[in-house]
Amino acid sequence: MTYVDGFLFAVPEANKQAFIDHCKLALPYFMKHGAVRYVESWGDDVPEGETNSMHTAVLREEDEVVCFSWIEWPEKATRDAAMEGIMADMGADGVDMMAMPFDGKRMIFGGFVPVVEASA
Repeated sequence: MTYVDGFLFAVPEANKQAFIDHCKLALPYFMKHGAVRYVESWGDDVPEGETNSMHTAVLREEDEVVCFSWIEWPEKATRDAAMEGIMADMGADGVDMMAMPFDGKRMIFGGFVPVVEASA
């Protein structure tokens, strides 16, 4: 069964293209090191909750959009091994992935083991 890294964060609306460019820069590194799927999503229909919501979880500011992303791996061992190689390759190429077009301190992320999967 696959392994999934999930990310939730807020990006200033004015940085949408910079965000897309940032993601396109990272994409080949993750795919080279074993990711089977890489998805970056721009919020389109993200309602505010009564008690909590994605907005409050990432401390979204007035001019920001909630974004959700995930990377699928064949299994956790591939993901764990890939991270070191990805960072090394980016460093060798002079790519600074920490220069994000959003506040990375408010990003929520984690690794997940799927318990139910289906495909059409």
